Amino acid sequence: MATSAESSATPAPHAASHTAAHAAPHAAAHAAAPAPGAASAGLIAAADAHSAHNYHPLPVVVASAEGAWMTDVEGRRFLDMLAGYSALNFGHGHPRLLAAARAQLDRLTLTSRAFHHDRFAAFCTELAELCGMETVLPMNTGAEAVETAVKTARKWGYRVKGVPEGRARIIVAENNFHGRTTTIVSFSTDPEARADYGPYTPGFEIVPYGDLAAMEAALDEAPEDTVAVLLEPIQGEAGVLVPPPGYLAGVRELTRERNVLFVADEIQSGLGRTGRTFACEHEGVVPDVYVLGKALGGGIVPVSAVVSSAEVLGVFRPGEHGSTFGGNPLACAVALEVIAMLRTGEFQQRAAELGDHLHHELGLLAGGGAVEAVRGRGLWAGVDVTPSLGTGREISERLMERGVLVKDTHGSTIRIAPPLVISKEDLDWGLDRLGAVLGA
Repeated sequence: MATSAESSATPAPHAASHTAAHAAPHAAAHAAAPAPGAASAGLIAAADAHSAHNYHPLPVVVASAEGAWMTDVEGRRFLDMLAGYSALNFGHGHPRLLAAARAQLDRLTLTSRAFHHDRFAAFCTELAELCGMETVLPMNTGAEAVETAVKTARKWGYRVKGVPEGRARIIVAENNFHGRTTTIVSFSTDPEARADYGPYTPGFEIVPYGDLAAMEAALDEAPEDTVAVLLEPIQGEAGVLVPPPGYLAGVRELTRERNVLFVADEIQSGLGRTGRTFACEHEGVVPDVYVLGKALGGGIVPVSAVVSSAEVLGVFRPGEHGSTFGGNPLACAVALEVIAMLRTGEFQQRAAELGDHLHHELGLLAGGGAVEAVRGRGLWAGVDVTPSLGTGREISERLMERGVLVKDTHGSTIRIAPPLVISKEDLDWGLDRLGAVLGA
């Protein structure tokens, strides 16, 4: 069943707005692309020969991009319907973000946290305000931010809640994806992410996602030792799984009653993707801790952060945690522009409105038998293709041949998450090609 995106109160941008102006020429002008040639094949072969095979990318070699469009080394154009797993919410090469990065490159790029720099205070202040919080701890990648949130919750548990040393317990959900560090894969239920990396870090309990009764039972097993519940408000890697209505609000209430931190991993779901600044907002929920990344760096530099109250992040003292590159001047300059863009609300509104259209169109495919289920919110969808039509990988490859780039996950599921700057015409063009691939 298709899920409609929710709209925000901010007026939609006019057609001549900065967002619409940045969108690449729409797909009506997209010519048939030549077949891949020797340049692509040679580069793919060289990569296979000299890089670890920890990814299985689609056989396309991108050389340039603008807005929602990418061009490969042979000059073929592709509509990006993945947006770097939400890292490219604002599209490729957004002029405001590039200008912010270029200006900062000429001034200062790194000091380490051994010294102050002139962009740091504004970054922390404005990100805290965007989140309705008080304090920011900047890192680089999403996995680093999740690791920081785990350390934060444990340290808060010992120093504030009074949990006996070594007994801090964190509850997580099945089918989660929070990153790939040794500790994070210790609480993964995905065999590919977890296998051969033991011994695993203890201190985590896994419960079914979306099951409030199971969450309550787990919390009540040892409430005095439980320091946090760590959840994705929408599970992205699992196939864009949206929890049942009331689940996030229920978790918020359960954790509040038991003096347990609610940590929301909004690395993929946050910063406009679902039609709100944060996916938690769809249920009126404010967690104790936000974990942010991906789109915070504007698709230019890796930027992540843990954002919370002064009480929670105040547990850290100098020397107890850090990052050489975390909160560097270049990262702060780009992230400040991201925050300024989100503050207008136009990207959230755009995701809400185009998301309604996306889910309506995908719902029609689901009604025709080519698609078994559609899930998602805003400009984000997981599409379960009828297995007889092919695996998710096969569907992705067929779409690539027609000029559309998506990515599969778990069997016959594909994920759709175009940049928020995509035009309606381009979105429809991509969806038409999905329909053609599925024979719908």
